[in-house]
Order: sequence, then C-alpha cells, then structure tokens
Amino acid sequence: MSLSDEFYTLKGYQMNEDVALTTAMEDYLEMIYRLYEKNGRSRVNDLSRMLNVKPSSVTKMVQQLKELGYVNSEKYGQINLTEQGSALGAYLLYRHDVVHHFLCLLNQSKNELEQVEKIEHFLNRKTVENLKNLTLTLEAEASRH
Repeated sequence: MSLSDEFYTLKGYQMNEDVALTTAMEDYLEMIYRLYEKNGRSRVNDLSRMLNVKPSSVTKMVQQLKELGYVNSEKYGQINLTEQGSALGAYLLYRHDVVHHFLCLLNQSKNELEQVEKIEHFLNRKTVENLKNLTLTLEAEASRH
C-alpha cells in the first residue's frame, strides 16, 4: 500500500462513510433524548433554548429527523422519539457522557463540554467502549494511591 492510499482529509473520511446523520442531527437527537429523560417531553422551544438556535432551525431539523424515522412531531407540538430514535438518542447521550467523564478526569476539571461537543462525533462505538474502560481503569488506579 502506498503512502497516498492511507491518508484522507477529514472531508475525505466523511465522504467514505455511509452515514445518514450529520453531526448537527446527532446533536439535536441527543438533546431531544436528554430533554425527554429530564422532563418527560421535548418541544421546539425547549430545543431552541438548549441548543442556542432559532425555533425555525429546530423545526427544519426535526422535519429531517422525522423523514429519517427518528422522531414523530406535530406542528408546534411535542417531539416524540421513535423506537429507533430513542435507541440512538440513548447511545448519543451515553457517548457524550463517556467522553465528558474521560476529559474531566484527564484535565482534572469539572466541565469539558466544549471539547466534548467538538470531538464526540468522530468516535466509533468500539473507541467509546475502550475509552469508558480506560477511564474506569484510571479511576481505579487513582483510588488505590
């Protein structure tokens, strides 16, 4: 294999993937799931406020998620996750929490939200699980000393 066969730009890697959801869609789905878990519901205005975007942007994104089968919604009403949306939303929140926990441990801080939001979309499931296991190992080691 030649050196040129091994590397791509970030856009090149993204083009090689067969992914239906954009990073923005993942952020919305994660927040819909987060709001549902916390409040038992999710609405356009809630998402707008939590993600610091305009309600019209939320409406457009919810429509896209609806077309992909992740949510059901009524105009100006509640946004409900489908079974598929709930399963993926739960994983996205889990991934967020794993990465956040690891970065807080690594940087000895209480909040690494900005970094998590910037990198969480680029980690596959295997890496997330390994990151969780590494975090647990590091915490166990730290508690022994």
